[in-house]
Amino acid sequence: MRRFVALLLLVPLAACGGGDAGGGERPAPLVRAAPVAPQRFVDRIEAVGTALANEQVTLSAPVTERIVSLNFDDGGFVRRGQVIATLARGQQSAALEDAQAREREANQQLERIQALKARGFATGSSVDSQMALAGSARAQAAQARASISDRIVRAPFDGWVSLRTISQGAVVSAGTAIATVSDVSRIKLDFAVPETLLSAVAPGQPIVATSAAFPDTPFHGTIANIDPVINPQTRAVTVRALLPNPDRKLLPGMLMTVVVEAAGRSALAVPELAVVGEGQNSFVYVVEKDVANRVPVSTGARQNGAVEITRGLRAGQTVVTEGVVKLTNGQKVKLAGTHNAAPSGPKAPATKG
Repeated sequence: MRRFVALLLLVPLAACGGGDAGGGERPAPLVRAAPVAPQRFVDRIEAVGTALANEQVTLSAPVTERIVSLNFDDGGFVRRGQVIATLARGQQSAALEDAQAREREANQQLERIQALKARGFATGSSVDSQMALAGSARAQAAQARASISDRIVRAPFDGWVSLRTISQGAVVSAGTAIATVSDVSRIKLDFAVPETLLSAVAPGQPIVATSAAFPDTPFHGTIANIDPVINPQTRAVTVRALLPNPDRKLLPGMLMTVVVEAAGRSALAVPELAVVGEGQNSFVYVVEKDVANRVPVSTGARQNGAVEITRGLRAGQTVVTEGVVKLTNGQKVKLAGTHNAAPSGPKAPATKG
């Protein structure tokens, strides 16, 4: 009877001891990992700019006069020196003929006096007086020619002319716009850069611009100039880039998005999923001999799904990229593959790394 009671007491103790022996350690979680490798990073500055013509001028009437002729088509191409408009010049032409007649008479009189002086029948003062009269006549003729020239409006350079807003026969006053000529063979693109990023831009840097009119077409150019004065209200500096425009897709006044690529550099990088933030600190899990160790790191730029590592890692180390949320420091893990491996499902076999 005593032996039977003793056996009954030993049964629960054996059951408890069997549970400890059968439980074992917690299974290692399945994670993905990727190597720490150098990658090229480029600092990008994004801004919004306005397209400007390479050269642009609005031709205006220099005097109040009637338009005799307009010699351009709406939106047409004009050459340098081509006549755009001609204003009435009847009075000026008459004044030129009168001045030219006076000039001829003065020159003829000067020749006669000089001949008389050569024979001793005229004094030097009379010659000088007549020379002054001849010079005055030439000046009046030149003034009449200039007055006529002012009434002929010419294109100052090759370009495309604007749509007409006036008609032949209209009387225009001085300063009235006749046409705008724009050279759009290349485009000036002005955009603002904060003064904090001023050291990251310099003449000669490449830029890429896009327009809402052509969202799938990148326009490449280079920075030409940087305004030497910073706007005290915006604390930004105006940067001007030049964009070739042979097919005239870009037009003055367009709003464009600009991306400036600063000097590139090579730095260690890990996938974004590998970096875990904790307040102001960041860390990754480095796998060594199937053990994930938590390592603090300093990060830099983010680009194309990768994070620049400025301190804390070395090339060749392996970091956990998927499954970091279920890890603790010093925990054993099973590697499902590298970042190039196909995603593993619940039944995918784990491989030791």
